[in-house]
Amino acid sequence: MIDNKGRVAIVFGVRNESSIAWDVALKLHRSGCKVALSYMPDTQKEVQYLMEQAGMDTNLTAEVDVRNELEITSFVQKVHNELGNIHYVLHGVAWGRQSVMCYTLPGSTDPAPEYIDIPFEELMDSFNISAYSLLRIARVVRPYCAENASILTLTYNASQRVFPPYAGMAINKAALENIMLYLASFFRDKKVRVNAISAGLVMTTSAGGINGVRKLRKMGKFTAPLGNIEASDVGDAALYYFSDLSKKVTGNIHFVDGGFNIMGIGIDGE
Repeated sequence: MIDNKGRVAIVFGVRNESSIAWDVALKLHRSGCKVALSYMPDTQKEVQYLMEQAGMDTNLTAEVDVRNELEITSFVQKVHNELGNIHYVLHGVAWGRQSVMCYTLPGSTDPAPEYIDIPFEELMDSFNISAYSLLRIARVVRPYCAENASILTLTYNASQRVFPPYAGMAINKAALENIMLYLASFFRDKKVRVNAISAGLVMTTSAGGINGVRKLRKMGKFTAPLGNIEASDVGDAALYYFSDLSKKVTGNIHFVDGGFNIMGIGIDGE
C-alpha cells in the first residue's frame, strides 16, 4: 500500500460517485492523504455527502469555478493555511456544450451539430474550463507546492484520433496535453512533476448523456486487448503519480484504456 501520511492533495472535478476524480480522491484518502475537494453549486451536496461517507473532512471543500482565478486562489490558500504545503493536485475538469461536442441526445431524432459549425464563443468557454484551467490552477498552486509535488490531469485519446461525438472537446484535450508538456518543463526548478492519464471510456454521468457512447463501449470491449476500463483503474494509476514511485516521471501521457490506443482497426465482437 502506498503511504501518503502527512501529504496534502487538492482534487478538482468531482461531480458524483461515478466521477473518475472521486475514485482518485478516495484512493488518496485511503493512502493516508488529507484531501480537499472543489465543487460547483449543483454538486455541493453530493460532494460533501461522499466525503462524509468516506470519513473525509468536509471542511476541506469550497465552491470553485475554474474559470475564476480568485476562487481557485481562495481555495488553495485555505487548504495551505490549514494543512501546509500541497503535494498533489488533480485536474479532472472538462465541460463542453452539445454544440461543441457535436453529439445527439439519446432518443433524439435531431441531427447532431456539425463539426464545421462549432460556435467560436462556446468552444472558447469549453477550452477555458477543460484546458486553460490546468495552466490557471498550476499558476495558483505554484507558491504553495511542496518540493517534488505532483500535478496530474485527465485526457482522452480523441486528442490524437477522430471520435466524431467528441469533436470540439478533442481540440481541448489536444491543447490540455500540450499545456501539460510545457508545465512539466516549466516546473523543473522546483522539481514538480506534471503528467496526464489518458483514460479509456468510463461511463460517468456526463458520458452517459452522449449518444453513441454505449456503442463505443461495446467496441472497446472487443477491440482493446484488455477490454474496457472502470474509474477504479484510472484511480489505481493515479496513485502511482501521487506517490514517490513516480518521482522521476514528468511530461508523460499514461494510457489506461485496456490497450485500445494501440489498435489500428476496431474488432467486431459479434
